This record gives sequence, structure tokens and C-alpha cells, in this order.
Amino acid sequence: MPTPESPVSVVVGDARVSALYARPADAFATLVVAHGAGTGMDHPFLVGFTRALNGKSVATLRFNFPYREAGKKFPDRPPAAIAAWRAAMAEAAARSGGEPVWAGGKSFGGRMASMAVAEGMAAAGLVYLGYPLHPPGKPEKLRDGHLYGLTLPMLFLQGTRDAFATPALLESVVARIGPSATVEWCEGGGHTFDVAGLKRAPEDVGASLAGAVASFLKARS
Repeated sequence: MPTPESPVSVVVGDARVSALYARPADAFATLVVAHGAGTGMDHPFLVGFTRALNGKSVATLRFNFPYREAGKKFPDRPPAAIAAWRAAMAEAAARSGGEPVWAGGKSFGGRMASMAVAEGMAAAGLVYLGYPLHPPGKPEKLRDGHLYGLTLPMLFLQGTRDAFATPALLESVVARIGPSATVEWCEGGGHTFDVAGLKRAPEDVGASLAGAVASFLKARS
């Protein structure tokens, strides 16, 4: 049986954003999950991912950024996104049983989590589901400067065909961050972890990443 999800309203400044919280009885950690720039918290990829994590004893809270809640397409600027991250983490921490609370997300959501931590947000560690290291075709425009001051555990899950992160560049970034950072490659995977010639539903793609994440969290909790 899937772990029941409870709707949550998270206060962000003068507004509220939607979230869904799920807590298995034997939770050893919580992962707060943010969506990518073009989707929301209900995207099948994230639904499959978080439900699979629940099955591996990880509590989850996935939430919408303010722009998505307002029905807008253009992502929030970092200050607004970081404010949402702080509020979501506080909500998850208040619901936890004292276990570690991690932050992570798909692409934009993961990058905003890392920026929030760089600005002082407390987290046990970071999980990136396709880190957008640079715009497609523009490897010279790296989004890495804030990462080098972070010493908490970080897991980069990345497809080898991801146009947002040239493998050699991401490997060099992870090496420069140091031993706290780990990269695990999805062979043949694109930015959505789709693999050419392998037809899978988005829910199944997301669920396929849960094992590596749960193992990473377990080893560091």
C-alpha cells in the first residue's frame, strides 16, 4: 500500500503554496523535493520518485514554487524561490520525528535548494535530480560558483546525455567541491532521465532513482 499523502499549505511571506507530505511509519530521513522550471509538484516523475522513496522508509514533502502556484510559466527569481525553500524546509522539520531533513529537486528546484543552503538554510544534505550546470549548448555559462563553499553531503544524479551538464564539466565540478559530493550517472539518460530506445512512463523513471537516493541518505543519516 502506498504511504498516504497529506495536503499541506505552506506560508511563504504573505502568500501560500501547496505541498504534499507523506511519512512512512519507519522513516529514517525526510527529503523535501522541489519541481523543475516547467512543471509542478504533481508531475508524474516526482510522484513516482517520492512514492518510491516512501516505500524505502523516507518521508517526503514536495511543494510548488510561488510562480507555479499562481499559474505563471516563468520561474521565480532566486530570492522568491529561496524564500519558498526556507518555508518548505521549516514545515518538513516541524513534522519530522527528529530525523535528518534533506533538500533536493529536479533541475531548477535542486539548484534553488543549493542556493538556499549557500545562503544559510539548514539541511542535512542536498540531492540533485539533473543539476542544470549550464544552459544547453553553452558550457561556458556555468552555474557552479555557490557550490564550492558547501561542505554538506551532495548527491548528483545525472544522465550522460543531459544537455544541461556536460559529463566532463560536471565531473570536474564535483571533484573541485571535494569528498562531500558524489555523482552517479544514468547511462544514456537525458535531462528527464529518458533513455533512447527504452520506453518507460515518467512515474517509473522517477521511481527508478529512489533506490540510489535512499541508499545515499541511509549511509549518511
